[in-house]
Amino acid sequence: MPVKVYVVDDSAVVRQAIQHLLQGERDIELIGSAPNAMLAAAAIRKRRPDVLLLDIEMPGMDGLTFLRQIMDEDPIPTVICSTLSTSGSQVALEALASGAVAVMAKPRMGLKQFLDESRLEVVQTLKAAATSRPRAGMKPGAAGSGSAAVSASAASAKPRPAPAQAVAGVHALSVNKPVVMGASTGGTQALEAVLTRLPVDCPGIAIVQHMPENFTRMYADRLNNLCAMEVREARSGDRLQRGTVLIAPGGKHMQLTKSMGQYFVKVLDGPPVNRHKPSVDVLFRSAAEVAGKDVMGIILTGMGDDGARGMKLMHDGGARTVAQDEASCVVFGMPMEAIKLGGVDDVRPLSGMADAILRFDARA
Repeated sequence: MPVKVYVVDDSAVVRQAIQHLLQGERDIELIGSAPNAMLAAAAIRKRRPDVLLLDIEMPGMDGLTFLRQIMDEDPIPTVICSTLSTSGSQVALEALASGAVAVMAKPRMGLKQFLDESRLEVVQTLKAAATSRPRAGMKPGAAGSGSAAVSASAASAKPRPAPAQAVAGVHALSVNKPVVMGASTGGTQALEAVLTRLPVDCPGIAIVQHMPENFTRMYADRLNNLCAMEVREARSGDRLQRGTVLIAPGGKHMQLTKSMGQYFVKVLDGPPVNRHKPSVDVLFRSAAEVAGKDVMGIILTGMGDDGARGMKLMHDGGARTVAQDEASCVVFGMPMEAIKLGGVDDVRPLSGMADAILRFDARA
């Protein structure tokens, strides 16, 4: 059965371009489109789509409000279609936090050309979204939200002590043993759930989350306001010290390096790997090369197989490797592939990832 897609966008040009893009795709059926949320709501009640492709900047009821309403009433896998403007990126991040499974960036000009050139990526994103299990966003104070209580306490505790102050004593004298993490579809929520459970003196964490350019800095800022640890977008040469989380910039790869017993990150350009830039495999392979058994690797929810081969290399080098379990994944693609390759020591639900990091640190 083809994946049934419904498009909500106030731009007739966008709707026509997407219709043009999906023509001839036997695995995808465009079942309708609407210029606003009110018309879309009536249409999808009559014929429920497998995936919504949703603009977030619309007159009347905006896309973010519509998304939250859908997630509260009857969750439908939703892909956000957003500009790369600052305001568009900020709202798109709010949409991901509210339950959207992916963001598809669109430029303000040359849209038809962009969609034509990005046909494969768009089609794969829609297909992956159709297999996902969307979850409502984490609401402050909601029971069972996982990170709500920790997020509130972390935010209220700021300003934080500098990492060097927070890790006085034995941690300051020990060799830092880093953690590397990779995620894709559903990863923005998953990473928030893990990081908001960690205390300020955790090992340094390097993260690749598949995300377009301009989104990663705002995503890091968002997490920094929620977490006890310091979270920021990575810059080449940044030290991966305790109490610090470094997120790979969108559109760049990130590698782990080592000098004088300390770990750093290197941000670099290059072609996409496994169709992604940043790529989880690039980070994981570098961790296997420079850290050996002193590193922990975690692979979270996401479509495809990026990170699976890199995790196998870490595993074979003696690293501690953990994958998210199927039941808690939005898309059980990347973890499944890593498990199939025999590169995973432990399979855990998302709620157990923070504890796994703390146990790894206790063994250091």
